[in-house]
Formats: sequence, structure tokens, C-alpha cells
Amino acid sequence: MVNESTGIYSVAEAARLSNASAREIRRWLYGYSFPSKKLASTTKVLASPLWTTQIGEASAIGFRDLMELRFVKHFVSQGVSLQLVRSALQSARSMFQHDYPFTARKFLTDGKRIFHDAIEETEKALTDVASKQVVIDPVIRPSLYAGIEYAKSGLATKWYPVPKSKIIVLDPQRSFGAPVIEDYGVPTFTLAAAYKVEKSASSVALQYKVPRAAVIAASKFEDKLPA
Repeated sequence: MVNESTGIYSVAEAARLSNASAREIRRWLYGYSFPSKKLASTTKVLASPLWTTQIGEASAIGFRDLMELRFVKHFVSQGVSLQLVRSALQSARSMFQHDYPFTARKFLTDGKRIFHDAIEETEKALTDVASKQVVIDPVIRPSLYAGIEYAKSGLATKWYPVPKSKIIVLDPQRSFGAPVIEDYGVPTFTLAAAYKVEKSASSVALQYKVPRAAVIAASKFEDKLPA
């Protein structure tokens, strides 16, 4: 359900901001099928979505979905199996009592234990469990939580994506959650696109009534995002 604090991102936009591919997002959030190893080769097994998205449609996701996706992508890129991510997600959801537990600050302190418990439940058949545990220890990093602001409920409310800077923010209550210049509300995409045309940060700054530094920051931020 969409409301003023949901934010809205297309799958393509979510891919740019989460570092996950559009294919990964569709698989993780909308499910997929794959051939069964135990049944006939023509038999398909359905993998359910990791969670129900805020918007509930296949064309877009909300701010909290985007934030959680960042963590799923990080875990998978560090070699954590999707099966293990799913198990840890279910355990953390039950423990924290809300639908987006990876993003919760509490996961930073309890996440390793949750993953280790999930290993015991989902990886019992593996002989190399010890190496899996070694993988988990460096996976949950404080840097993942840098820039996130929280409500008293523990849910993420804003994200400042540039390390050690609050010039750019993703706030679901502003511009539908698009990255904007914090103090001025101008989307970074707008400033970066204008800069490419004008070739002058000062000219763009004057046009949009923002500091020149904001134009440069917006351009650098957009340039670092995947195409």
C-alpha cells in the first residue's frame, strides 16, 4: 500500500541504488521457478519471494524494500547462499517483530548469531560448516548501517548514501524517495543531467538555486551509480 512515507522506485531505479541487478530483484522479491533435481526434469519448483513488498506490485517497490535489498545483495555478494539468507530473514523477522529486520539497527548486534543459528538449521547436510561460519563473521559490517536514520520503532526512515556526508538523502517523504540534495530538495539526477548539458556547475547552481558544491556532489553521486 502506497502512502506519503512509502517512497516508490521502479525495478531499474532500485537496481541502480541497491547495486543488485534487475534480474536479482525480480527473483528475490517476486519469486522464480527452477527445475527440480529430485523430480522429472520438466517439473518446476517455485521459489517464493523473500518478502511481500510495500507496494505489492511487480512494477515498483518502496523505500523499506530498497533498504532491505541492499543488505540481501551484500550478503549474497559475500558468498552467503540465498537459502541461508532466507532462513536468517525469517528468524530475524520473528525475533524483531517487523518485516524488514536486516535494516534494523539491532541486526548489527544480533545478526551473526541469527546467521549462525540459520546455518545449523539449513546447512546440516554440509560437511564444511566451519568455513561457512568463517564467511559470516566479516559479513555484517557497521559500514552497512552508516547513513541510515531510524524511527523509535527501529525502522529505517532516511538514508544518506554518501559516506560521512549528509548532502544527499533518500527520504520516502520527499520526492517519492528519490535521491535529493538534503537542504534544497532538488533531485540529484536533475542536477547531474543539467551539468552534463551545461558543462558548468556554477551555471546549474544558479539555475536551480543550489550551491555549486551541491551540483558537483550530485554529479559524482550519479556517476558512481550503475548505468
